[in-house]
This record gives sequence, structure tokens and C-alpha cells, in this order.
Amino acid sequence: MAIKLYNTLTRQKAAFEPIDPTNVRMYVCGPTVYDYAHIGNARPVIVFDVLFRLLRHIYGPDHVTYVRNITDVDDKINARAARDFPDLPLNEAIRKVTAATEKQFHEDIAALGVLPPTYEPRATEYIRRDDGRETMVSLIETLVQRGNAYVAEDHVLFDVASMPDYGRLSNRSLDEMEAGARVEVAPYKRGPMDFVLWKPSKPGEPAWPSPCGIATPGRPGWHIECSAMAGALLGPVFDIHGGGIDLTFPHHENEIAQSRCAHGTSVMANVWMHNGFLQVEGEKMSKSLGNFVTIHELLADGWPGEVLRLNMLRTHYRQPIDWTRKGLEESQKILTGWFAVDGLDTADRSDIAQEVLEALGDDLNTPKAIAELHSLAAAKDAKKLGAALGFLGFDGATLEKTNEQAAETAQSVASAVVPLINARLEARKRKDFAESDRIRDELAKMGISLKDTKNKETGEIETTWEVTR
Repeated sequence: MAIKLYNTLTRQKAAFEPIDPTNVRMYVCGPTVYDYAHIGNARPVIVFDVLFRLLRHIYGPDHVTYVRNITDVDDKINARAARDFPDLPLNEAIRKVTAATEKQFHEDIAALGVLPPTYEPRATEYIRRDDGRETMVSLIETLVQRGNAYVAEDHVLFDVASMPDYGRLSNRSLDEMEAGARVEVAPYKRGPMDFVLWKPSKPGEPAWPSPCGIATPGRPGWHIECSAMAGALLGPVFDIHGGGIDLTFPHHENEIAQSRCAHGTSVMANVWMHNGFLQVEGEKMSKSLGNFVTIHELLADGWPGEVLRLNMLRTHYRQPIDWTRKGLEESQKILTGWFAVDGLDTADRSDIAQEVLEALGDDLNTPKAIAELHSLAAAKDAKKLGAALGFLGFDGATLEKTNEQAAETAQSVASAVVPLINARLEARKRKDFAESDRIRDELAKMGISLKDTKNKETGEIETTWEVTR
């Protein structure tokens, strides 16, 4: 089947034609491992997992190469390491932070039902290498040799003026980019938009031998790492580059500049795909607003990973998404209904509904694909529904486990609440309203809300209850 994808570079949706159908290549920017990944970080992980699954279905699992990197060298990592392990040498502290955070990231996204990428390179593995693969250092030295970068005060900077069509991806002029960016002012920069490829390390910071004959040890800038890893693992030009819309400028714009100028190509990737922003309960997610939500917290609060996955896919990937508790509750109800269809088998993928595949083939139209799942569920077509759910990364495991835990919790709560409710009713019968009110207050502290109604036939007071928090 043919698929169409929206390309940020051309601002058009067009038929996808891989460079080599026997090796379809995709790169997606991964996490910086300094803290728990927030729910916004989960969006590209889930979105491009769906695309990975679709490409594998069309071209074959052995003919798709998916690279998602790990950034393990960064100022935020340094700051976290110094804060959490003040008694350790910084480099040792950094290793502890990155190892623990990367492990947690993998555990959290595994619960979301994502497939592992073909390669998951760490930035530090591609600063320098001995196996002949392209590295950040070799890429930087090539850019200097070609006249696209220059050395100044132990830094290496990319010369933006050397690339006439810089800004094409974000569709901005140099003046617009300079006005909208927080440009670092430095006397050694030739132009205000020039960006760092390499910088000297401060005492105690991670450091590597510098390129271009610079005597002071240093470390790479942020943008160069993805150019080096993508070039080394996918080649100078590949099929698809993905990430969040917030990365379009400056990160992806700078990646393109580095890669094109170093390799002498007209593009870095043929198709650029970006997922939209995420808000929480109608507001921008921010620690200062108290609405900063991590994947780990949501899973720990009892939300099944599959519910998080479905909730993300109910909105088209290019549209902004409002992440709400109501949406999560709706997603859990939908999934529970689908998995209640008799005879469902998500392991049998032999009969995936063509309507579902066609929806995904239209620029990953997951809302339409989900509408098709509703139709299959309504028709009780267990075979096609199960095949489609399994294909999309839903096997019911986390949902079943969470529902079982919820049932156990409800039973435990009921065993504590029902005797108190009965005691309260007895107190009311003997007109001991002080005791009745005391028990109501005790239940309220437990997060239990009561509702009293009179049975029309018997005249007896009956009490129902619900957990409100």
C-alpha cells in the first residue's frame, strides 16, 4: 500500500517514496537523560512508534531502520549530577545520573507499548570513535575544512552566512530567526546567528580531546550530536527525520545546516515530520504552574500504559493536544469496551482491517483509525479488531493488570467502608445523630462521599457511596 506523509520542509502532504525500499531509514530525536520523561516527551515516542510499525508492515520488519538517540552529555545532566551526588567526582556522578535515568526511561516507555528502535546510540559514543564511522569530531573538522565553520577562542562555530538557504525548514529569514531566538552574544562570533559546534569544558566537566588542533579539551554543542549519529547510522541522506515541533528551530534547522554542508547534499532527510505541542488541562505544562506530569507519575498513579497510548493517539499527531484526566478516563473506558469483545486475540495479525491501514497511511490519521476500531467493536468483529489492536501496540496486558488492581483496591476499600456505613445507619435509627455525623466525617477524611435516599416502598434510608479522591 502507498502512504502519504506531511513534510514540514515542503509544507505539503505527498506520497512517500523511500530512497531504498529494502532499507527505509528514520531518525527521531530522543531524550536527554537527566530526569523523568514528561508526558510531552512521550508523544514523539508513541507517534513514531506507530509510523515504525506501519513502515515495517509495508516494507518488511527487516527493511526498516529506526534510530532514536540518547543525549547523555548536557548542562542539565551536569547540574543534576552535582546536585544529587555532591561528594562524587562530577564524571562519576554523571554516569550515575544518566544510567539511572536511561533505565527509568526505558521502563516507562515499555509500558506504553513501544517497540525498541533498531539503534539507540548515546551521544558520548559518537564524539570520537576508532571504527571509522562518522563522529562529531570528524564532522566538525570537515565543516572547518569546507569553510562552513571556524575556530575562535577554543570554540568551533558554524558560519550561518556560509549557507544561503539557512532557515528553510522553519520558513524564517535570518532577521526573523535572530529576533525570535535567544542569541548568545560573544565577541568571537562572526555573525549573531552562528552556533556552537564545540566548546571548551570548564574544570571538572566532561571533556574530550578537541578537534582542529585546539589544545584545550572540550565537549560538543547540542546540535552536532544528531547530525553525527544520523550520518553514521543512516548515511548522508535518509528518508524521514522526526521530532517535536519545538525542535524545528533551532535544533533541526542547525542539524540540516551541519549535515548538508559537511556532506555536500541538498537535503539531510527527504521528509521532516513534527508532532504538535501538548498542554495539560488547557494550560502549558510547567513546573511553576504545578501541572508538570511525567510518564512515571501517571503509571504510578495507576493509569495503564495502554490508556496513555490511546489517549495520545486520539488526537492527530500534528495537532496540539490537551492532556486531561477526563480524556484519560474516556480512553480507559474505550479500551475496556474493546477488550470486552468475545474472542479477541491481539496476537493474530493475519487480518488487519484495510480501513485501519488506509487511515494510518494518510499521514498517520490515528483518529480515523480509532473510528474504524469503534466500528469493528460495534460489529463484534473480534478477529479484525484484535489484529488492529495488536498492530497498533495494544495487547490488553497493562489494562488487565490495572483493572485487576482496581478491583482488588475497590474490594479492600469496601471492606473498610461498608461496616462504617452500617454503623452510621444504626446510629441514625437510634437517633444518635452526633455519632452519625462523626462517622460521616471519618468517611469524608477517607475520601468517601455518601448519598442518603429514602426507599419509596419500605421508607428505609439507604446509603450509597463513592470514592472522590
